[in-house]
Amino acid sequence: MNRLEKKKAGNTPPTYASKAAWHGGRNYGSIRILVAEDHTVVRDGLVAIIGQEQDMTVVADTGDGQQAVELWKKHRPDVTLMDLQMPVMDGVNAIYQIRASDPEARIIVLTTYDGDEDIYRGMRAGAKSYLLKDVKREELFQCIRDVHSGRTVVPLTIAAKLADRLPGEELTPRELEVLRLLAEGKPNKLIGADLEITEVTVKSHVQNLFRKLNVLSRTEAISVANRRGLLRI
Repeated sequence: MNRLEKKKAGNTPPTYASKAAWHGGRNYGSIRILVAEDHTVVRDGLVAIIGQEQDMTVVADTGDGQQAVELWKKHRPDVTLMDLQMPVMDGVNAIYQIRASDPEARIIVLTTYDGDEDIYRGMRAGAKSYLLKDVKREELFQCIRDVHSGRTVVPLTIAAKLADRLPGEELTPRELEVLRLLAEGKPNKLIGADLEITEVTVKSHVQNLFRKLNVLSRTEAISVANRRGLLRI
């Protein structure tokens, strides 16, 4: 092989299954990703490790849900990693707004919350997968690739909790308010005063809570609500 042939061989980029175009070592057919995560260290870490994958590119990152929606509209990423708890707008509402623009938007919830209510709300909003932040990086990368290819990916532990949640009735906003005040230890009379409703009405809401949560006491209701992610105490 002469010097010219060696030079040409040295400049030939790796061959990938996607046969994407290359320029300066970057695969321009890579999966374009938006990262929405309010913890700076976590967000920077995600951007860094994703940037090491030759078939992935982070096109934008943000720390609040409202900006996530705006950045999605601007960049139209292939896949979005979305935290649930963020300032300005939470992840669930951000998912709803993004999917209102494009029902085919591919979004992965990546969060610390594993309550079945959180899982239910995220998947109902239209997420294609639900991962916890302790996921191994290779599992995260594979999930991104699978979702990008059109698959819905639900790990077995998440699927089990989602199955437990689905048969139950959804709590109304008023019942959630009553539940929150129950968790604060307030009796029916004070709950009624706080919500400006009668004590009889409070008792009715409590009975509905017990039925929907399938419990027999306030203590059990609070325990189940915490496990399902209905309360943050």
